[in-house]
Amino acid sequence: MIKGVTGKILWVDLTEGTCVEEDVPEEVYDRYLAGIGLAACYLTKRIPAGADPLGPDNVLAFVPGLLTGTGTMMTGRWLVAGKSPLTHTWGDANCGGTFAPAIKQSGYDGIFVTGISPQPVYLLVTHAGAELKNAGDLWGMDARETELKLQEGKTSRKPKVICIGQAGEKLSLISGIVNDQGRMAARSGLGAVMGSKRLKAVVLEGAHRVEVADKPQVKALSQKFVKFVKFQPPFLNGKGVRLLGKLMAALPLAMRMDGLLYKVMLKKWGTTSMNEYSVVTGDSPIKNWAGSDVDFNRKLSASVNPDVIKEIETAKYHCYSCPVGCGGYCRLPDGSETHKPEYETILALGGLLMNSDFDSLLLMNEKLNRAGMDSISAGGTVAMAIEAFEAGKLTLKDTDGLDLRWGNSEAAMGLIDQMIERRGLGDLLADGTKVAAERLGRQFEQFAMHAGGQEPAMHDGRADPGFALHYTVEPTPGRHTIGSTLYYEMFQLWTKSKNVPKPPPMFYPKKWKYRGNRTNAEMAVSNSKFKMVLDCAGLCLFGSFLGVNRIPVFEWLNAVTGWEKTPDDYLELGRNVQTLRQAFNQKHSAPLRHDLDDRLLGKPPMKAGANKGLSVPIDELVPLYWEGMGWDTANGRVADEDVALAGLA
Repeated sequence: MIKGVTGKILWVDLTEGTCVEEDVPEEVYDRYLAGIGLAACYLTKRIPAGADPLGPDNVLAFVPGLLTGTGTMMTGRWLVAGKSPLTHTWGDANCGGTFAPAIKQSGYDGIFVTGISPQPVYLLVTHAGAELKNAGDLWGMDARETELKLQEGKTSRKPKVICIGQAGEKLSLISGIVNDQGRMAARSGLGAVMGSKRLKAVVLEGAHRVEVADKPQVKALSQKFVKFVKFQPPFLNGKGVRLLGKLMAALPLAMRMDGLLYKVMLKKWGTTSMNEYSVVTGDSPIKNWAGSDVDFNRKLSASVNPDVIKEIETAKYHCYSCPVGCGGYCRLPDGSETHKPEYETILALGGLLMNSDFDSLLLMNEKLNRAGMDSISAGGTVAMAIEAFEAGKLTLKDTDGLDLRWGNSEAAMGLIDQMIERRGLGDLLADGTKVAAERLGRQFEQFAMHAGGQEPAMHDGRADPGFALHYTVEPTPGRHTIGSTLYYEMFQLWTKSKNVPKPPPMFYPKKWKYRGNRTNAEMAVSNSKFKMVLDCAGLCLFGSFLGVNRIPVFEWLNAVTGWEKTPDDYLELGRNVQTLRQAFNQKHSAPLRHDLDDRLLGKPPMKAGANKGLSVPIDELVPLYWEGMGWDTANGRVADEDVALAGLA
């Protein structure tokens, strides 16, 4: 058996109340690595075609990465996967914090949960084994309360906990799974799957060690990387970053981005460094994707300037094995602490709603974290309701008196309370924009911005068409963490592989990104492959932005496992995993293309703001992407030989 893995997974049958170990054949790791690849291998085979996402046949997989716990850096990500109740496609959600190594320390490369428990339970895994325990006293608690309760009395080494809050219990299709009292695997609605299974939490207390093939090489690579990360030259303040964004938006040329700049910003401010920069460059959608930086102007966007947030930051936060420390804690208006909201949350509850009240944004973030509800989807759904209210399609009677106007933070917070409690209009909105529009009537579809049922993140494809392409073609739709032109530039894959396209020169015409050509499609294909490698390895996306010439993911994988694979070998394994996820959708008769509303594609183009006159050549790019993946260019179906290799023939 290769090093870096345990060679075992744990199967938990909630219906039968059993916990059984299963050995993983070495050829599985050789073809799909671990992490998301391991999940895709087992879920694609074992979830029956047409399974109800909220029924007993759906399987939830909790997996760390192959590199997690091996002495490598920025490899503390864990992932949950299953059939999404939100999109009815392959669903997964990725999270940091401290839970990932605990899965390996429990002796497993993954925990797979099936069935439905007759009463609320939680899973406890210790060195002595795994068992299901009654969670009746925990049901109804929020995520923070649940975690603290399960850690109560543990003074020397507190167990690691993931759990759901009220949103997951109430089967909100935009609910996630929480760890570290506020970090969330939020996307795909998998908190509802956990709720449907009546699994309140997973608690891990193991202490197994992870072996590596070449420990000195792992250490040397990690030390070199940490030395690079620690270099932190002086940089602009928050206003300076905004002005830099204005300059970049005004120039006729785009500049190829290098991860060195992003690392400096990330280490100084975290993801909030991009708040105003993204507004003025058109990256951040405004006013339910119908507005621009002209609407959320300098006066309003100043409320989310990174320096404003840094003033209320009380401490930095590091995920497991991370030398950057982009997370943090902030003071709430009442003096208590909360997790610092990320860029996605800030713009989903800020610019998307035209909300410039940062105190309200902090409170909404805390409410959503405790309830275990995805802030991206929640913001998108509230934005839909506000636009419908402004258009006269919703009334004060419909909203229980909430005056849902753009910028009314009190009303937005009230609506989020309704969604968490599944009360009134909030009950209709708690399952996202697509389901809400179906329930409210066809006249509401014009306000529902989604990709295959999932609300896109706060990165606008009109500013970077790569985002729109990935929202459309990914097996899990609407995801911003897979690829874009910007990501490709920062990954710098061409420095390690001769089989990926080279980007344009350091400065190039902005219109280059808007060509529906093979090069742009193949860049997206390479992004998809590489991101699967990252999710197999458990490596943080932000770390990968430093570039493969600086963060040695391929070299770490060889040093840990004992393999001698090339970067192109690993990218081919990434293709295997991406193809498995597509085969999953094919098996379940799910859409293989997730069309976006014309508004998200710039059809017609915007008349003002940073994205004025821009549109995405989506119909040209999609078949070229499918071709690059080796799928049918007419419909995105997986080739027969890939179906056979996946064991689905």
